[in-house]
Amino acid sequence: MPRESPSKASRDKRPTPAPTQTQTQTQTATPAAPAAPAQLDLKYQFAWQENYYFCGPAATRIALTARNMFPSQSQVAQSLGTTENGTNSSDDTTRALNAYTGSNFYTAHFIRGQSASAADTAELKQAVVHAISQGYAVVANIAGSTVDDAGNSHAYPGGHYLTIVGYTNGGDTVRIADPADALGVGSYTLSVQRMADWTAQRGYAA
Repeated sequence: MPRESPSKASRDKRPTPAPTQTQTQTQTATPAAPAAPAQLDLKYQFAWQENYYFCGPAATRIALTARNMFPSQSQVAQSLGTTENGTNSSDDTTRALNAYTGSNFYTAHFIRGQSASAADTAELKQAVVHAISQGYAVVANIAGSTVDDAGNSHAYPGGHYLTIVGYTNGGDTVRIADPADALGVGSYTLSVQRMADWTAQRGYAA
């Protein structure tokens, strides 16, 4: 008996070849987010703090000028609840920065220990790179002393606020705008490790 030849319908049911690995990757791949630049400095307007307890308003105002906002230090002080005792914490700078920018971009970060852990330093680095690359400066609440990259000492035993306005080396170095810099310069760079240690037991808005 002659073998029956398959019908057209049977011939049309041949299995479809499985997609190759390359084809699968092409179908499922999504565009990667652009990497942050290794170095970035924001444009900002610097001003010295107007009195001994206005470091919080001055540092916050510097951050706002990077967003093209130019309130007076007194106006910022009202938003922060600043008194002659100063500005309470990074919760206040975070709240004021979000109110002025009409956003929820800023979050308060706190370093609880006597010095920064490796995780604290990594978090600060990531926060700085993210904020600066999005056009937002970081306002830090620090206390104690440190030495900048040029070998100059900066001491604020009673606490102080300053602004991080840029970074280099992929975030391993940060650029500071300091509204009470005793050297009269107002700007210097610092390793992110020293910046994190300087912020220990305090916090930052980023």
